[in-house]
Amino acid sequence: MYYNGIYHLFYQFNPKQPIWGNIIWAHSYSTDLINWNPLEPALYPTKPFDVNGCWSGAATILPGNKPVILYTGIDTNNRQVQNVAFPKDLADPYLREWVKPDYNPVIDPDRNINASFFRDPITAWYGPDSHWRTLIGSKRGNQGVAIMYKSRDFLKWVKVKHPLHSAEGTGMWECPDFFPILTQPQARLESSAQVTGWKHMFKVSLDVTRYEYYTIGTYDFLNDRYVPEGTSPDNNTGLRLDYGNFYASKTFFDEGKSRRILLGWSNESDSQEHDWNKGWAGIHTIPRTLWLDGNGRQVLQWPIEEVEKLRMKEVVVDNKKLTFGDILKIEGMKTAQADVEVTFDVSSSFDKVEPYDPSWTDPQKLCMLKHAEEKGGVGPFGLFVLATEDKRERTSVFFRIFNENNKYIILMCHDPKRSSMGSGLYKPTYGGFVDYDIKKSGGKISLRSLIDHTVVESFGAEGRTCMTSRIYPKFAAGSHACLFAFNNGVGDIKISQLKAWEMRKAVINGF
Repeated sequence: MYYNGIYHLFYQFNPKQPIWGNIIWAHSYSTDLINWNPLEPALYPTKPFDVNGCWSGAATILPGNKPVILYTGIDTNNRQVQNVAFPKDLADPYLREWVKPDYNPVIDPDRNINASFFRDPITAWYGPDSHWRTLIGSKRGNQGVAIMYKSRDFLKWVKVKHPLHSAEGTGMWECPDFFPILTQPQARLESSAQVTGWKHMFKVSLDVTRYEYYTIGTYDFLNDRYVPEGTSPDNNTGLRLDYGNFYASKTFFDEGKSRRILLGWSNESDSQEHDWNKGWAGIHTIPRTLWLDGNGRQVLQWPIEEVEKLRMKEVVVDNKKLTFGDILKIEGMKTAQADVEVTFDVSSSFDKVEPYDPSWTDPQKLCMLKHAEEKGGVGPFGLFVLATEDKRERTSVFFRIFNENNKYIILMCHDPKRSSMGSGLYKPTYGGFVDYDIKKSGGKISLRSLIDHTVVESFGAEGRTCMTSRIYPKFAAGSHACLFAFNNGVGDIKISQLKAWEMRKAVINGF
């Protein structure tokens, strides 16, 4: 949350081990969302209503500029219940101490709710009937459900007769999120607005698949119903905020700069032995600004502008042609920690585009089939990041273009199968389609990759498709990391412009 000029990040944390268990609410603060300093933990399991765990929740700013946390606790009967916590001293600019009133829980699961699937309340919004509203993730059988509760005072809550939204076949909905969204990166929409016609975004994290999907739609605030517009599937095949290692995301409205900020969790999927060796399990991705694409069908995401303060040495490449098999090394900078922005021009090679097979409905599987070493027509082309000089170890970030009935289909991939030689770590290939008219854009498409030693975050076509990978190079680490641009398609590609920056280290929890 943003409060009195300071950003507060609360996160699930095990203070004893780099594995799941002993979870508390850790607390850090920042003035720029990039450099963070640690504070005392905000919430420990100490009361009957949370003695078995303090799970995810959200902050809301109440009238009078008073923050409150609404979070899921596991009580003495192992039920998931919803509790509130307040700052002990509003005069403390860092809100170091939080108090959990003994009248908790404020929301109990009734007999129609499975108390083992009732968690992750969202930031509340104030309705035209002078009631606060919040959503809690749940399920009924295999139907995902966002249960709505209303309150006048944030203490006594009443369940609305029907969910805000639900979808069959999706399973448990974790970490739901719901908010209005406009077509500007900066738009003054603090909460779920009450103006007819404003579009809303609804997002859930799928416990079964461990990834997220979202829809764009309208909020009928009089009847408390969310209605997707139907421009994307309302199930696990729908639009995703990130097509890689990214889960349990949360947004908040940044009052300081009038923008919607998204934070995601890039978790580990390796053995406990590996996590012990690494010393952690899971990181936050770089915060992203979120807004609605002009076509109204999807959201756009872009790293917050503050990350650019970490840029140092810059390297520029202009108007460089890449023919089939060309690999261009980006010289003159260290690339283990880098920010790369590149625009590719494929306009001279549309006649080389491969036909698209309608059975290719899963982009992740298609990236495995049409991987970086698989010669194509237009593509694969993109970047080798965190690569050794001989390129035997590398992670490939690339596009590939297909043609279906004179419509160009763009595939974006992260291919890390050669990223960590001999380590035995989990390194899946990721893929997503890009909703972008490359012909209309004159054959140009952009790619931005943030590279940070063990993580790569990529943004295709100005943030229309995003992808995050966790990788652990054995040899392409530190000063041995190299960066290349490549083309493995028979169609010529031109780098219209590539800009790359070395990045200085951010301060993370004081280090």
